[in-house]
Amino acid sequence: MTINELIEALQKFPHDMLVLTDGYEDGYEHVMPPKSIQVNHVPENKYYDGEYQTVNEEFSGAINAVVLPRNRRNDEPQR
Repeated sequence: MTINELIEALQKFPHDMLVLTDGYEDGYEHVMPPKSIQVNHVPENKYYDGEYQTVNEEFSGAINAVVLPRNRRNDEPQR
């Protein structure tokens, strides 16, 4: 999906509607602000590893992408 396709899809909904994404295991989480990253397409990865992986060093085949990260809450009690 491209940014234009996402904008077009989102324009079909009320502009004040809450936007969520899948939670870690169940439920849903808030979407955090978008950020630009570079990724490598690895379609043979297992489903739980994701089809795209972050590129950590200079890689000639890197793809520029925008990610909408989910809120990553830490529910561990403070000690």
